[in-house]
Amino acid sequence: MKSLLYKYRKFFLVLFVFSAVTISLFYSALKPSKTLPIYNPADVNPELVDSTMQYKSKYHTIADFAFVNQNGDTITQKDYEGKIYVADFFFTTCGSICPKMTANLADVQKAILNNPKVKLLSHTVFPETDSVPVLKAYAIKNGVIDSKWNLVTGDKKEIYTMARKSYLAVKLGRPDQLYDMVHTENFILVDQKRRVRGFYDGTKKEDIQKLIEDITFLSAE
Repeated sequence: MKSLLYKYRKFFLVLFVFSAVTISLFYSALKPSKTLPIYNPADVNPELVDSTMQYKSKYHTIADFAFVNQNGDTITQKDYEGKIYVADFFFTTCGSICPKMTANLADVQKAILNNPKVKLLSHTVFPETDSVPVLKAYAIKNGVIDSKWNLVTGDKKEIYTMARKSYLAVKLGRPDQLYDMVHTENFILVDQKRRVRGFYDGTKKEDIQKLIEDITFLSAE
């Protein structure tokens, strides 16, 4: 038996390698390739979407915008053209979920620091109090790198419109206050074509890890 194995050792070795390669290829063919959904307003919780947009089921993209960042510079869609970016909504005096969201977004900033394809964009939902100096102080406190992360303020109606018609990310606030909104814990992933590709709980580390993985996936496309 030993002599037989020795005689045909090359044959058995080739057979083993061939079998291993075949099984590997077969497994790869069966394993579904990673994809990310493209979200439209009709796919999202209606509480987060303006009533005029709730039934839109295709071709949704982020609208043009113009806001002012922590340095007093005007930031528009041109600054994010061709970029992957993560958007969120917050306010500087929020003491509940915002500190955790900001800390987690700072972790995302570390992960994308050397990736020129990716940026961050945080919108205040209280522009009446979050002025440029307030945003600047908040940025310094939280380690914001200006080239990667813009904290923006502006006209409340415009922020409201972007939040509910583009990013599909905030709930209605008090009905007696015009354009009042309640921000959520959502981080929104936007691709190079201005399409929404994911929503992530900005307070959960496991969601942050998935967000970073999905950013890497989009960057490689």
